[in-house]
Amino acid sequence: MGLVALSLVFLQWNDLNGYLFHHLLYLDNKAVYFKILILVTFLFVLLHVQIIRPDLPAEFYSILMAVVLGLCLMTMSVNGLSIYLSIELVSIGSYLMATLGRSKKSGEGGLKYLLFGALSSAVMLYGLSFLYGMTGTLDLTNDVFASQLAQNPPSIVQVVGFLTLAGVLFKLSLVPFHIWAPDVYEGAATPVVAFLSTAPKVAALLVLMRLLSVFSLDFQPVMAVVALVSILAGNLSALWQTDLKRLLAYSGIAQAGFVLVGLVAFNQTGFESAVFYITVYILMNLAAFLLIDLIGEGATDLNSFAGKGTSHPLLSICFTIIMVALVGLPPTVGFTAKLLVFSALWEANQSAGDGLLIALLVVGLLNAIVSLFYYFKVPFYLFFRTNAQNFSLFRSFLGETVVVLLTLVVILLFLKTNWLIDWIRVL
Repeated sequence: MGLVALSLVFLQWNDLNGYLFHHLLYLDNKAVYFKILILVTFLFVLLHVQIIRPDLPAEFYSILMAVVLGLCLMTMSVNGLSIYLSIELVSIGSYLMATLGRSKKSGEGGLKYLLFGALSSAVMLYGLSFLYGMTGTLDLTNDVFASQLAQNPPSIVQVVGFLTLAGVLFKLSLVPFHIWAPDVYEGAATPVVAFLSTAPKVAALLVLMRLLSVFSLDFQPVMAVVALVSILAGNLSALWQTDLKRLLAYSGIAQAGFVLVGLVAFNQTGFESAVFYITVYILMNLAAFLLIDLIGEGATDLNSFAGKGTSHPLLSICFTIIMVALVGLPPTVGFTAKLLVFSALWEANQSAGDGLLIALLVVGLLNAIVSLFYYFKVPFYLFFRTNAQNFSLFRSFLGETVVVLLTLVVILLFLKTNWLIDWIRVL
């Protein structure tokens, strides 16, 4: 079914673009590209489940498909009403998936996810009500929306805009809507976490791009502060983690901040760099969570990975390369992604001369160095720590093949960046 859906979405590329359901949805190449990313993630998670065979109930698959449907609707939503309803469809399914584990931690994480999700949803709805009162419409593509919004004081637009973006920032796990992430990552089954840490962020990014395109440049400082605080909070919190899933949760907050750096530039180059970043982040994150299952064999504490570099040499090398990519070092595409978003930010600063953009640039670059200390814990434990326990040598030819292919793609896109960036530029 996933392959059929992916094939049908590919057929929509360069098809007749247009509105659907009275301007609630809009189909364009951006929506098609992001739907492709979502469906690829969906297929990979199904493959992850097939490889690991976790203890998940049969309802998982129906819930997963409902969430994928909501994500595809998010990519086409250009009206405040359709945006809100599609986010709610995704959220309800996500809450259910987060609680499918058998442990007490999964229930705790799911409850926190629900509470913070309900809060962000309420705040977003409150912001949308203000937008409707200020503009008389929720259609983002209507010229009246932008013109009426521009007649309001910039400070009012910033406050209302931030309230409206609450649901989107929640999906991206950006500060201050990030509290749920570590507990959900730790408690949920790894394939579920692999999906929740990637696919919702893809759809949320396009919604955020569409919303920011109708807000004025006065909204730039708000986004810059959110990106700055997210990068700092995510990286500094990740430094103290000993559980690998919680470590990746906090690093995901920081990575979302780096994605937002591209959008803060408020130019075409920045939007393209953000799309490039989220695309390669999907590859790296999916590979990382599959490697946790293949090497950790159910355990996620860093100590359980000690000494496994000798028993799983190929997978450990791949894990090291993926960690290097998440840091943003060559010869991986992670380096290219960070280079592009910071180049876009520098270009924006050259034209605006804003001190806040300079601060974001400096802090972002310094935090890329800080991330070395926690990402490199993984290869350190794999190759330089010893463990007296006997390892059960779990082997999965399919799993190893998938990981190796993802790792090769991460390296190949560094060498052939134009393969992806040229595709993004025609969106």
